[in-house]
Amino acid sequence: MRFMHISDLHLGKSVNEFSMLEGQSFILSRLLEICDCEKPDAVLIAGDIYDKPSPPAEAVALFDGFLTALSGRGLDIFVLSGNHDSAERLAFGARLMQGSGVHLAPVYDGTVQPIPLKDDYGPVFVYMLPFVRPGSVRRFFPDVRIESYNDALRTAVSGIAVDVSQRNVLLAHQFVTGAVRSESEEISVGGLDNVDGRLFDPFDYVALGHLHTPQSVLRETMRYCGTPLKYSFSEAKDQKSALLIDLEKKGSVHIRSMPLKPLRDMRILRGTYEEITFRPNYEAAPREDYLHVVLTDEEEIPDALAKLRILYPNIMKLTYDNRRTHIAGDFGEIQPETQNTPLEMLEALYEKQNNRPMSPQQIEFSAGLIAKIWGD
Repeated sequence: MRFMHISDLHLGKSVNEFSMLEGQSFILSRLLEICDCEKPDAVLIAGDIYDKPSPPAEAVALFDGFLTALSGRGLDIFVLSGNHDSAERLAFGARLMQGSGVHLAPVYDGTVQPIPLKDDYGPVFVYMLPFVRPGSVRRFFPDVRIESYNDALRTAVSGIAVDVSQRNVLLAHQFVTGAVRSESEEISVGGLDNVDGRLFDPFDYVALGHLHTPQSVLRETMRYCGTPLKYSFSEAKDQKSALLIDLEKKGSVHIRSMPLKPLRDMRILRGTYEEITFRPNYEAAPREDYLHVVLTDEEEIPDALAKLRILYPNIMKLTYDNRRTHIAGDFGEIQPETQNTPLEMLEALYEKQNNRPMSPQQIEFSAGLIAKIWGD
């Protein structure tokens, strides 16, 4: 049986005030093309369908179209709610949609029921465990001490009756200890949401959502597929992908990664203003990509962002990397016994702030300004 594993669509998301909807629509169409080419039997969507519990209408319409297209291909689709989703909203119409092969995870009620599929090797049982917090599990197990996310997950998983002699697949949306985060994720202070991946040992494949970088954790068959699009510049070097999982006889699992090429990539462009605006350089660059421009000029360029957006319209972020920005910010104390005049004090302060002395032109300008102020 072949599964396609995707997660963390975050439909409706904006990055640095740029809407991602156009790129999200594009990447969903690429996922449909993979389905047409690779013919999976089922699609696993492991949470964070939307970026907010109350998503915009355009995001809901986009996901509706995607589900309809998948269902029209005769696939089973498993949809899990994540920490960004409203589990109640996402579960609406679940029993009605099940007749179309769309399986929406219900709101967690202390139980997780398997959904059986079948192939030439026999049955496969798919379990969906939505994102759970200690409070959402504690209410159903009042006699169990549940203080942490790990306690909550241990209790929730122990309540699942898994026949380990059969093939079992789990969808879950949690942060497994040892996995690598990226900047675009919702961070829990102190790692309070960490859970032990060994709790998932009864399952042949664990389709994880929550983390945005594709990776395996503890074993090859416990996977985060990552986001289908880049949502921060910390992911600029990531290769986004969908995972194809071939579940054969018990104990035989084969995993392939299917690369996803976005409508606009997310890149970091570094150099001086002159280098970045040099015509052969910008004409050869993918100018429509989302960019973080890092200028290495020692002096700030007036209106640099507005000027550069004429050449690169989708600049999301502009920063400087030079001697001045490398200063930690603790400039120490200016010793008055070594600087006797206001100009000398200003020169000393400038050098500590910028890691270089004032130029003759700056000294001349500052001296004139000081003379004018003192004269008045």
